[in-house]
Amino acid sequence: MPLEIIRIPVLSDNYVWLVHEPTSGETMAVDPAVAEPVLTEAERRGWKITQIWNTHWHPDHTGGNAAIKEATGCAITGPAAESDRIPTLDRKVGEGDSVRLGAVEARVLDVPAHTAGHIAYHFATEQAAFVGDTLFAMGCGRLFEGTAEQMFANMRKLEALGDDTRVYCAHEYTQSNGRFALTVEPDNEALVARMEEVNALRERGEPTVPTTIGLEKATNPFMRAGSVEELAERRAAKDRG
Repeated sequence: MPLEIIRIPVLSDNYVWLVHEPTSGETMAVDPAVAEPVLTEAERRGWKITQIWNTHWHPDHTGGNAAIKEATGCAITGPAAESDRIPTLDRKVGEGDSVRLGAVEARVLDVPAHTAGHIAYHFATEQAAFVGDTLFAMGCGRLFEGTAEQMFANMRKLEALGDDTRVYCAHEYTQSNGRFALTVEPDNEALVARMEEVNALRERGEPTVPTTIGLEKATNPFMRAGSVEELAERRAAKDRG
């Protein structure tokens, strides 16, 4: 049976992903910024959280770790390179490691740049990737602790996962990202059409993620950047915006 993936909006624009593997009954939370809404949603569904997977150390991705662990006894997995900044970790992982949710296995990808040790989790059999703040719908994370070279390499690594891979990012930034993307490629018909859809969704208060690798290849100015220099220029322009 496929994974059940539930979106939980928290704070101003964060998403926590609650992922349930029905064969084993295991449930994990990806990047829980806060605990209460995550615990409430799991309880409402009759699920017990057995794991937390963190993509990076930022508090709006780890802030709920301790309280969820105290409430459930769950095990917490996260980036080895940032373990000194995530004191709740039980397992430290990096590129090529395998992690399991019940019967389903994911592979860890190193995707540094937003933070120095940022990771992503790819479920190949499920065609799903949890990417934290590395890749957004029509955007990428700010280069707080890394370089444009690293982010360019991340785009290639994620691009290789395949067009049908669903991308679960951690923020609802799509509309503002799309507005910037249109300044880069105003004549991109796929982008224009996507923004019409995004604007309609947001007007109704509806979410715009997950996205897919294929959709990002067609409309994301950072994935579409042809060189490190072009990505750097676009990121700098977005940061100024």
